Amino acid sequence: MRGNQWREYLWIVAVGVALIVALPSAIDTYTLTVLLVYAMLGLSLGLIWGFGGILCFGQAAFFGLGAYAYAISAINFGESTIPMLIAIIVPAAFAAILGAMMFYGRLADVYLGVITLVVTLIFYRFMNSTAGPEYMIGSARLGGFNGIPGFQTLNVPGYPDFYVWGDSLYYVVAVALLLVFLLVTWLLGSSFGRIAVGIRESETRMSLMGYDVRARKTVLFTVGAAIAGLSGAFFANWAEIVTPGLFSLPQSAEIIIWCIVGGLGTRIGPMVGAAGLSYLKFLLGQQSLVDNTLITGLILVLFVLFLPRGLVPAIVSVAGRVLTRRNRPSRRLRVRRAANG
Repeated sequence: MRGNQWREYLWIVAVGVALIVALPSAIDTYTLTVLLVYAMLGLSLGLIWGFGGILCFGQAAFFGLGAYAYAISAINFGESTIPMLIAIIVPAAFAAILGAMMFYGRLADVYLGVITLVVTLIFYRFMNSTAGPEYMIGSARLGGFNGIPGFQTLNVPGYPDFYVWGDSLYYVVAVALLLVFLLVTWLLGSSFGRIAVGIRESETRMSLMGYDVRARKTVLFTVGAAIAGLSGAFFANWAEIVTPGLFSLPQSAEIIIWCIVGGLGTRIGPMVGAAGLSYLKFLLGQQSLVDNTLITGLILVLFVLFLPRGLVPAIVSVAGRVLTRRNRPSRRLRVRRAANG
């Protein structure tokens, strides 16, 4: 890697470690943990949609698959190390199969969105109908609308009795998010990432240049699903229960809103949108005067009308203008320079 890439990674690590250490002084670690989980989920869709141009309405499906895969595996294995890996592999494998079917089937973007949404709703309806005792995977009952409680939560690898919870869980999730962010940064900085952005801009042109567009979109779709599955596993450890609500339509819509508000085409934007709107929802949940859904919808409408590029691109644009004006010489100085030749 070039020197500027190393400097970028060092800056990311330095800022990430500083935030990990500083944030608990402002917000309790229990709330921070779920905010970081949602930030990872937002990043997964931001990668697929913002850089690959794949409008996926079913990111909640991979999130829920990761959570259920972890819970079922944890009950059967009695520890968390292998279930965490399974929670990544299962959504990734499902996304690889689904993505290959869609992309090699040459479906248009509208149909991609519809199919991913329908798949999510199928999971939601199916999981709600699994209340009977016959719906078991190994020793784990799916539980229907009641979900799966009482599974083994995160533990130190090889030591099932040493649980990772509270502040320790926060630091594990924070470090995992930092590593995922570094992975996404490396991926987008590689030739694969640049080609993915080219596919987003003009799929026909990249195809005419000889690139296998369908294969690359399938790989990107799979990577995003794997990240969403990891966030689902961490959510299961935080909530200590998984329910069909993870596949619900409101959950799917929220992830889309996070990316729009935070800013598509950026790595930070979907994370900021996810954490910020989730924290706002948490604060609004403590009152009953205004419906949370109404506030979220109003925020989306305002951003679409006045900040269509999202919050982070708008902040970057304003900061760039301020720095440009500050570095630009004054009018009197420009006139004096022109007079002096």
